[in-house]
Amino acid sequence: MLRTFHEELGGEGFEKRSLRTLCSERLEEKEPSVSDATKKFYCKTVEKLLEYFGERADQPITEVTRGDLVRFRNKLAKQINPSTVNHDLVAVKMIFKAARALGRISEDPAEFVKPIREFDDPHEEKRRPFTIAELRTLLAVADDEWKSMIRIGLYTAARLSDVATLRWSSIDIERGELRFTARKTSKTTFLPIAGPLQNHIMGLPSSDNPEDFLHPRAAEIFIRRNESAVLSRQFGDLLKQAGLRPVKVRSPKAAGSSKRCRANALSFHSLRHTAVSLLKDAGIPMATVLEIVGHSDAQTNAAYTHVGRDALIRPQSHTRRYENTRQLAHRAADRQDWESETPVLVI
Repeated sequence: MLRTFHEELGGEGFEKRSLRTLCSERLEEKEPSVSDATKKFYCKTVEKLLEYFGERADQPITEVTRGDLVRFRNKLAKQINPSTVNHDLVAVKMIFKAARALGRISEDPAEFVKPIREFDDPHEEKRRPFTIAELRTLLAVADDEWKSMIRIGLYTAARLSDVATLRWSSIDIERGELRFTARKTSKTTFLPIAGPLQNHIMGLPSSDNPEDFLHPRAAEIFIRRNESAVLSRQFGDLLKQAGLRPVKVRSPKAAGSSKRCRANALSFHSLRHTAVSLLKDAGIPMATVLEIVGHSDAQTNAAYTHVGRDALIRPQSHTRRYENTRQLAHRAADRQDWESETPVLVI
């Protein structure tokens, strides 16, 4: 109705771009500002959207309705896990939001399309943090490189791809600081190195070349395909060896089957959840937590416009001070003795 009113009032209609053309423009616009992994995700989402619309993808985008997008969402929900559906939906919403901002459409059909509930399946486990006991068990079956990646992932809340490609040039032992640019967000992150983590890093085989990787085997695997899928599967195998993920017997999938895969409760990303849980449990200010894990939140950023380096090294909550991750985790474990026989393992 608004489109018709606009045409009658001004004598000009909205641009007759097709859905396919708009998607192509959106991908081209986002390409310079996102990581390869994010770009690949957007491309897959667009592929699903265009496949669903078929020939209608070449019709004007103004013909797309909210009902179309609801049916698209519901079809995906029968094929893939809920979190992926909702991620796809976010990407689709961005396309139509941009279309409206550019004057391609007068009404956004995706604006009020709601995400699906992520855990309706009683057999599906919600993603969660590790417990201290689980981390001990996991480290017991990991080789040296994976042990290092697990520790760094826990103490820094870094993503798997960033841990795998961490270089020695990112480590400043004198300042007790770790610096890297997150592949997903392109944000440069500066983090204090907690005492136990510094001891661990100093015990790693060093290199005279600052551009060498801390975890050369993992880095080679990641760089070969520019994605962390292989490393994720390897970590999944470690979880199975540790008894933290069930060993599933895969049955042949029938052609055209819509049975979707279930999300695993534990993954390498769970180390980020674990770090956040420890920080929150210790009463660390939200602005400091967001700075450490690299998340963004508009309301928090509006209230806390700056988080200094001292706040990261010695985060405070009222009169309590927690000087490093050892103390955070010690409280999270209800003050139980959770150190191993080696001083490096404080998890």
